[in-house]
Amino acid sequence: MAEDESDTALFRAAMSDVRPLSTQQTAELRRRRPPPIPGQRHADDRAVLRELAEGERDGSPLGAELGEALAYARPGLNRRTLKRLRRGEFSVMAELDLHGQTVEPARRLLSDFLNECHRRHLGCVRVIHGKGRRSSNTGPVLKGQVDRWLRQREDVLAFCSARPVDGGTGALYVLLRR
Repeated sequence: MAEDESDTALFRAAMSDVRPLSTQQTAELRRRRPPPIPGQRHADDRAVLRELAEGERDGSPLGAELGEALAYARPGLNRRTLKRLRRGEFSVMAELDLHGQTVEPARRLLSDFLNECHRRHLGCVRVIHGKGRRSSNTGPVLKGQVDRWLRQREDVLAFCSARPVDGGTGALYVLLRR
């Protein structure tokens, strides 16, 4: 016990001229963590924007589910005109069947067909893209691609899925600018 008292006395003697630090000069011992960055959320947001820009999801174009009816009308087109097109009230003046085609040949065939229809001043045509039943699990491929290609053309005023007697969701009536 005598050693403990002498150690304490020695320590006090060594510290006799030490002054406490002011509280303003104390260092912060815990490091502040930076705010978390939601990396996965940012990656998901970028993926959604990319899909919207490219028009694809899981390898299949958006809006091209098996059995889903397609419809599009250029802004300013009379709603009754699209309604008449859906009912099949326009006479179909030409037809293109894309069954069995792959994407790139189908794109060229559709472009050539529409250019020829425009040259001949045809008003309404039918494009048969098929229902995609032989496509892989990703769904119909040509259906979505044709949907996208037609929306990009200035000479296409409107299109919609055909009546069941004319191919249903495997075909489109396309109304062209004359």
